[in-house]
Amino acid sequence: MRTTPSEAFDPIDIASLCLWRQEESGDNRERIRRLLSNLPLAVQQELTPRQREILRLRFTGGMSVTAIAEKLGLNKSTVSRSLARSIERLYKSLRYSL
Repeated sequence: MRTTPSEAFDPIDIASLCLWRQEESGDNRERIRRLLSNLPLAVQQELTPRQREILRLRFTGGMSVTAIAEKLGLNKSTVSRSLARSIERLYKSLRYSL
């Protein structure tokens, strides 16, 4: 089963993001540039090797949680939790670069 962005994040976080987007609706190219330049460093420093692998398979490889679990010999819930924790760690790390 594939999760949508609204299922992957807390509704309060989504509401906060929507409010922030409304306030910051001007030109955000510089913020996006900073975010993209800091992302590889944050992935390397903040995530465990297994989290990096799962994140790479999910977002770069386009694999489902089920396919990742089968490939790595893990439970689907382990992969799902790992993805959620990885995204949360990256969010906490990168929110200050905005």
